[in-house]
Amino acid sequence: MKRDIPAWIAPVAAILVLQTAASFLSRLIPIVSPSLIQDFGWNNGWVGYLAAINTAGSLFFLMVGTGFIHRIGNIRSVQWGVLMGTISMALFFSPIVALAAVASFIIGAGYGVSSPAGSEILQRYSPPSIRNLVFSIKQAGVPLGGVIAGLTIPLLAESAGWRVALLAAALLAFGMVALTWRLGRDVDTPARSAQSWLGALSLHNILTPIRALREGHDTRRLAAVGGLLSATQSCWFTFTVAYLVDRLDFTLSMAGLVFAIMQAAGVAGRIVFGWLADRIGSARVALSLTSVGSAATTALLALSTQAWPLWVLSLLAAGAGATAAGWNGVQIAEMARRAPPDKVSEAAAGSTLHVYLANTVAPAVFAAYVSATGQYEEAFMAAAVCSLGALALLARIRPH
Repeated sequence: MKRDIPAWIAPVAAILVLQTAASFLSRLIPIVSPSLIQDFGWNNGWVGYLAAINTAGSLFFLMVGTGFIHRIGNIRSVQWGVLMGTISMALFFSPIVALAAVASFIIGAGYGVSSPAGSEILQRYSPPSIRNLVFSIKQAGVPLGGVIAGLTIPLLAESAGWRVALLAAALLAFGMVALTWRLGRDVDTPARSAQSWLGALSLHNILTPIRALREGHDTRRLAAVGGLLSATQSCWFTFTVAYLVDRLDFTLSMAGLVFAIMQAAGVAGRIVFGWLADRIGSARVALSLTSVGSAATTALLALSTQAWPLWVLSLLAAGAGATAAGWNGVQIAEMARRAPPDKVSEAAAGSTLHVYLANTVAPAVFAAYVSATGQYEEAFMAAAVCSLGALALLARIRPH
């Protein structure tokens, strides 16, 4: 007897593929930046600055973009975000650093679409009994994109040059959009907003995600938790390759392998913590466990030396991927559960604003500190403190 496929499978699969594509494009920046710096003679600090500009693009969309999502549709808006990021990659071929900054901003804006648009789709389709798991599967696309980038881009860059690597990346991202294109028509709801495009830039619209956080149950504290955990995560994602190459004398391909291991563990970690939160019925406990693991692995990275063997650093990266990058799906699902039912995408945007603000500030401060002092170790220790701050905030969030 033929069994019908549950209706929620196709939307979740589409959002996962698109989340992976958007993440893949964003992860190219810290991986390719060392090659751009070497070829074009840029300052080493541009690894962190381009990552911060990438996140600033995400922040910009989250501030003005919820009206666009309602007008275009949830899946279609993510597809267009990935396409714009793919096209902007052509700007990396110029030695003008300002053009690389523009490309980073556009890729970041395209990435910023995925959280509010995906949250509304998943809140509408996912079964309540496995909602944390479904959200975590969707968020597993973030490290999954990093796995693909970490395994393929350094090898292509070393064998055929970084320009060929970027062309291959563009084709892959375009193919992922094409794979999901027809589903946007079937899943997206009719436009809910008659707002003009310029109206999206109004102060009222910009403040809507922040106001939505005030209307939920402890959603402001939960958003702050996401920001603190994201600060630690962004330091891992942005500086792991640079740290391994500059301080521990790794080759780019070996550093890319460690980066890919971290991202792969992030895929598993997000799914496991999503399952755990559903199993024990407490997102707060699951998030507390990720906070402890994030702080511990980051502090250990700060203590690493050239004497540490590859397998130890790979194991450490795996632990960081599972914890420092394992919290996101649970946090977003809990935010959607605590938000007003008619403002899920707005509350998700407000929460993600905190996350991306941390993603903007933390790499920039980290890069400035390393440029000024040359001390990666102290900067990673400061990142570990952010995770401990998240743990303290979680203790103040009331059950709901």
